[in-house]
Amino acid sequence: MSIRARVCILWVKSYLFIACFWLNSPMDDIAKPVVGNELNLEPYWLPYTANRAFKNAPRIIESAQGFYYKTRDGQTILDSFSGLWSTGLGHCHPRIVKAVQDQVAKLDYAAAFQVGHTGAFELAEKVIDFAPDGFDHVFFTNSGSESVDTALKIALGWHRVRGEGTRIKLIGRERGYHGVNFGGMSVGGIPGNRKMFGNAMLPNVDHLPHVLNLEHNAFSKGQPAWGRHLADELERIVALHDAQNIAAVIVEPVSGSAGVLVPPLGYLERLREICTRHGILLIFDEVITAFHRIGMPFGCQRFGVMPDIITTAKGITNGVIPMGAVLVSREIYQSFMNGPDYAIEFFHGYTYSGHPVAAAAGLAALDIYVEEDIGARVKELEPVFETALHSLRDAPNVIDIRNFGLMGAIELAPRPGAPGARGMEAHVKCFEQGLMVRHGMDTLAFSPFLTFTPDLLEQTFDTVRKVINTIRNS
Repeated sequence: MSIRARVCILWVKSYLFIACFWLNSPMDDIAKPVVGNELNLEPYWLPYTANRAFKNAPRIIESAQGFYYKTRDGQTILDSFSGLWSTGLGHCHPRIVKAVQDQVAKLDYAAAFQVGHTGAFELAEKVIDFAPDGFDHVFFTNSGSESVDTALKIALGWHRVRGEGTRIKLIGRERGYHGVNFGGMSVGGIPGNRKMFGNAMLPNVDHLPHVLNLEHNAFSKGQPAWGRHLADELERIVALHDAQNIAAVIVEPVSGSAGVLVPPLGYLERLREICTRHGILLIFDEVITAFHRIGMPFGCQRFGVMPDIITTAKGITNGVIPMGAVLVSREIYQSFMNGPDYAIEFFHGYTYSGHPVAAAAGLAALDIYVEEDIGARVKELEPVFETALHSLRDAPNVIDIRNFGLMGAIELAPRPGAPGARGMEAHVKCFEQGLMVRHGMDTLAFSPFLTFTPDLLEQTFDTVRKVINTIRNS
């Protein structure tokens, strides 16, 4: 028998052995995610979740429609947070669902480098039509985290191509959240996100102080009157590092993940003034505030302060398909358009930049924002939301309530020696009562749907009051 024949026989025997092993192995049942009606929770490492507590008492969402989730065991849950700040038009909006279904059957994926597809160009044009004047170009990403890191790279690259390569320092803000990639984490200022990775942070970063001060601003409605002077800390940072070494300042117009920290009157204007004077780019992280979350298409329009770069995600597709975008001016874009025209101008991008299915979802979502007059509906709902939210001022352990647009937070006093425990209990008990509430430590955050109704706001905060009362002495 030839050597080739022997090798073939050995290969066939090996294949049959492996096939029989997997078909008869007792491990096969363990590998299945579902055994009967029981869901195997163990393989999935949940993000930003107390995994051990969750897996002991899981809260499993099976479906969603409009303002509601349906759990695996059939419970209906009113969503008071629009997903994760992301689904302002409601879950499973039929126009977006159809757009996604049609697109995935037509073009499921197209390479993102050196070729393009129709949907990405159409969505870029529509985003620019939606954006404030002066923003002319869009770079697509897949998340807010990627949008932030892209914006930071653009800022560093822009100074370099203009002959100011010494500008490498980035200024963030304490309690700021700019995603979980290393760039965004470095300019971010939430201690829990940073402490495990402290030695790996970007080195050329400094931080402004945050704007929350309960002594002066507790229970503010809208922008607090106190705190404009906190922006002057940027002048101190400029004096320390020298303006010629600073590339950009990045802030959220309203800090979301830190517990809805609203900028004091005049604060953002002062940041803009200082950045302009020293040639520093100002980046607004609008991953949460864009797409009408605070009453205008973009947060910068609501505040009347124009940054140089805007980051977005979440609402661009109504949270249906992951996508983000970075908006820049023609001046910034054209600064990179140099050298041979066959050469890549900006060595950055993602496999899924401008993904066809995400673009289809984005096109549908942006049409809905306009055609259903979402901005007007938000403006009508905003004062109703503010009144309902602040009605809990007298509830037990409430130490602050703050809001802007359709963003709101109720801060609870922490339990001695157990920060975050009271907030976690409130989250779980609200879920048990049929209400999804987001919590960060002991702050309950609210991000109602842009098309929510006054009666559902009343239901939301009646449930929250009931839950806060049940944990008053715990």
